[in-house]
Amino acid sequence: MTVVDIPSPPQLPVRNKPADEDRAWGGLSPMLTRLAAEQATGVLVREHGTLYLDEGRVTHAESPLSPGLDLLLTAHGTLTAEAWRDALTRADDRHGAAHLLLAGGHLTEGALELCHLGALHDAAYFALAPSSTPGRFRYGIAHPLGPVLPVPLAALEREILRRRELLHRVWPDAGPDSAPLVRTPTTAAPGLTPRQQTLLERIDGTRTATDLARELGRQAFHTLVDVRRLAAAGLVASAVAPKEAPVPDGAGQTPTLADRLAYTTDPHITLLKRLRDALEAL
Repeated sequence: MTVVDIPSPPQLPVRNKPADEDRAWGGLSPMLTRLAAEQATGVLVREHGTLYLDEGRVTHAESPLSPGLDLLLTAHGTLTAEAWRDALTRADDRHGAAHLLLAGGHLTEGALELCHLGALHDAAYFALAPSSTPGRFRYGIAHPLGPVLPVPLAALEREILRRRELLHRVWPDAGPDSAPLVRTPTTAAPGLTPRQQTLLERIDGTRTATDLARELGRQAFHTLVDVRRLAAAGLVASAVAPKEAPVPDGAGQTPTLADRLAYTTDPHITLLKRLRDALEAL
């Protein structure tokens, strides 16, 4: 009997996961992609917010359209406003405000990291929205908070795109994101969560979703999700048509009646749709 040696198949290439995670996609800001590739340190100022980089990774983000980390920490008693101001005052090149807060026992490391990542992603969502003006980068500028948890640009871009898609699935009209909100008359309001009920009670025709987020001490993006769900239910609408929505989600069109029926949570409409589907199936 002849024995034939069959060579082992070559090993498949193994993807270098850390390298892939750090590689920026470049779909949201080519300038930011270039800065990440050259491992730059500094601050990128854009039309709707700023991003701080440390060796190419995003360390902090701020936007006038989202509550800052200080508000998120102090609004519900996690941290006192006095402790926050004192840490910022004493922060220097050696010890940032985050280090001072942890060393002073004002915060646990887990609480700080969780709130920091929430505030970073919240502000970055607005800061990386499509812009009509070019960004400006200043090298060597560090945030007074100091390092907490840097985020690779590719991971940040994926999260922003995921959030845009989520908002569009909830309700494809971006109008309620930026305009003052009004409550609409309804005969049968669907069941609301406590978060949504609290938000609905504060809608008075003068405040926007981001105004309400700041007042309630909540992340702005989560408030946008609640607002769009209320809009899909027919409970809120834009008081005026916004001239320019600061956070386009890619839709850019007013939903048709078919869209409204597809997204509504009104129980009467839902029942009618089920009856229609049943009749069509006969």
